[in-house]
Amino acid sequence: MFKKITLKNGLRIITIPQKDTNAVTVLTLVGTGSKYEKKEISGISHFLEHMFFKGTKKRPDKMKIAETMDRIGGIYNAFTGEDYTGYFAKVEASHFTLALDWVSDIFLNSTLPKKEIVREKGVIIEEINMYYDNPMSHVSLLWNKVLYGDQPAGWDIAGTKESVAAIGRQELVNYMKSQYVSSNTIICVAGKIDNEPAIRKVKKYFSGIRDFRAEEKPKVVDASVNSALTLSGSRRVEKQKTPNFILSFRKTDQAHLCLGVRGYNIFHSQRYAQELLGIILGGMMSSRLFMKIRERLGLAYYVKTNVDINPDTGYLVTQAGVDNKKIEKAIIAVLEEYKKAADEKIPLAELKKAKDYAKGQMALILETSDVKASFYSLQELLQEKILTPEEIYKKIDKISQNDILKIAKDIFRPEKLNLALIGPFKDKNKFQKLLKL
Repeated sequence: MFKKITLKNGLRIITIPQKDTNAVTVLTLVGTGSKYEKKEISGISHFLEHMFFKGTKKRPDKMKIAETMDRIGGIYNAFTGEDYTGYFAKVEASHFTLALDWVSDIFLNSTLPKKEIVREKGVIIEEINMYYDNPMSHVSLLWNKVLYGDQPAGWDIAGTKESVAAIGRQELVNYMKSQYVSSNTIICVAGKIDNEPAIRKVKKYFSGIRDFRAEEKPKVVDASVNSALTLSGSRRVEKQKTPNFILSFRKTDQAHLCLGVRGYNIFHSQRYAQELLGIILGGMMSSRLFMKIRERLGLAYYVKTNVDINPDTGYLVTQAGVDNKKIEKAIIAVLEEYKKAADEKIPLAELKKAKDYAKGQMALILETSDVKASFYSLQELLQEKILTPEEIYKKIDKISQNDILKIAKDIFRPEKLNLALIGPFKDKNKFQKLLKL
């Protein structure tokens, strides 16, 4: 069972003892990401994440940072999302104190050397180029753009080459000081630990964290030229009036598409039902779209449906890579399955399979300490509420055929359709005409 405490300065500490492991993960999660940025510093959350591996007073260069973990076979990394940035180290349990020292050091004491900032700009720009050169990755970026346009929710987490090139040390320092503060931070320790000794060590190593009020995230507004966000109680509801479409011309042998709809956010009462709908449509190898698009029609090697939920946004999207000559057929096939889900109840056997899949996948991934740390701390950060796997299983078990049908009828409407497409196409109208149910 996990334990959570909140210190006087607002720092939250979560511990998750795990008997059947010899590993410990230390994760520091801060509540800031690309949705918190302004256009002139777009990508700064991701940039700062990179810079935390370049040196501290105690470990003055990147070699010292890396060697500390490499010498003990530790697994370490960082990640940036729209609403969070995280830093972690996973080690053999006897090295727990070292891992805690290392994570707290880079989080609290990074020196952000000017020479490394200049050098890292080139690294990040090449990272941006890498995603752009890969249509499978780039179409996902276009998907956010088609939904949310020119605002943080629609920008690339890595920023643009121009914004990254313009970010200097002072901008990084100012951003760090405004966001990397106690009230905006969670320290999670999972694995072979005892609660009380682990909590005492976290308090010791993070005693130097700044006590300050973090800047709030700007609201997602006017999600696109054809849509808007309104308030419904404590939940933000996305409303779209007409289909949206982005076509990126590229001389490729294969077209890549993201086709989907706006959905429910993380606070919606039907969020788990929405996730089951995504699984049924394209979340597993026996799902409707995988069997239809790949196995029966032979249109794509990869096809998948994802459901993304955040505090202020959410969507369901199907992504696929398709023969250029068969792209229209693939789009129509996806839309047919969307319409079918909105017109007919999911058979009980199919619903049970999706439930068992969701619960089984969760059980399997939660066997490791690093996933446990992310699972519990992200819930606390994004929802300020933590549910155990067993509590989530109960919610999943209660979902009915009518719940799935009601959601499908609500989100699968012609005016809510969105398409991002990369391929050697110039006639936008022929694709626009396909966006109907």
